[in-house]
Amino acid sequence: MNVRPVSRIAMNLTRGVFQQSIRRSLNTNPAAPAASLSSKFVKIVEVGPRDGLQNEKSVIPAETKIEFINRLSDTGLSVVEATSFVSPKWVPQMGDATKVITSIKKNKNINYPCLTPNLKGLDAAIDAGVKEVAVFLAASDSFSKKNINCTVEESFDRVRPLITKAKEHGILVRGYVSCVVGCPYEGPISPRKVAEVSKKLYDMGCYEISLGDTIGVGTPGTFHELLQAVSQVVPVKALAVHCHDTYGQALANIHCALEMGVRVVDSSMAGLGGCPYAPGASGNVATEDVVYMLQGMHYDTGVDLKKAIETGNWISERLGRANGSKAARALTLKAMSAACPPTSELPIKSKL
Repeated sequence: MNVRPVSRIAMNLTRGVFQQSIRRSLNTNPAAPAASLSSKFVKIVEVGPRDGLQNEKSVIPAETKIEFINRLSDTGLSVVEATSFVSPKWVPQMGDATKVITSIKKNKNINYPCLTPNLKGLDAAIDAGVKEVAVFLAASDSFSKKNINCTVEESFDRVRPLITKAKEHGILVRGYVSCVVGCPYEGPISPRKVAEVSKKLYDMGCYEISLGDTIGVGTPGTFHELLQAVSQVVPVKALAVHCHDTYGQALANIHCALEMGVRVVDSSMAGLGGCPYAPGASGNVATEDVVYMLQGMHYDTGVDLKKAIETGNWISERLGRANGSKAARALTLKAMSAACPPTSELPIKSKL
């Protein structure tokens, strides 16, 4: 893959001035505490290696994916979604799932879940020694039919035996719900419908339900209504938010979720992953931006922001593009201009 000169320059700086300046300016603890220790701890679920890379047009070498995950493991993250056991015919980028998950340097303190859309994928994951898997449904019949060729109700019939078999093997199951605010085909989605789908997945045995704003149309107002409805039928401690930044609302929506008690946030290093229904628009919210905001709000994530930025720059360099994180770009430029005082602390934290 071609590498843009600007990206290469930024990466060279991260090996010199950037590393030194950010090390002085950030006061982070790489150790990741357990989520149950404090309501001020927010678990970050890093989805970059799977959701972030799956739609890349050029097939990325397995070695790059493995190195990416290994670098992520060194940032203090407690969850890194590694890959997807899906048919290479439909998602060629994930055709090396077994090689990737069996070759990474696993940290005993980190979970490495894998997406398994069907029983065949689950069997492959079991053979590869995977300890946690994820299943997905949509809150929209139209989206479900377009994506997996079945209705929402029919999709439950598909995942039910998968969840049962996973639990029989002692494997944790996480559930994704897509289109929780809006659908590219149906428009607005009722919070009540999302609550019904979420409760059913939770009752089937999913320990955590990730609510995905697939096309990024949510606002704090719609997220408040959504979480009000879902939290009435699923414990808030079992909820996560998966926000796309298509309309620049992701951080605001995450803030809303935090105010309502949610303590699990999905994000993607360097903002990897696009929104296929809005060409040219951004997709997953950047992990670096989420961590920067949370640190400024006195939340603990266990993530070393300096290492996260270095990792985001590293994978961006490999993909031949600029880092999609605003915080990463700003801090990199600050380091490049040597305008970051050694005694400053970033982010500036509130006094609340």
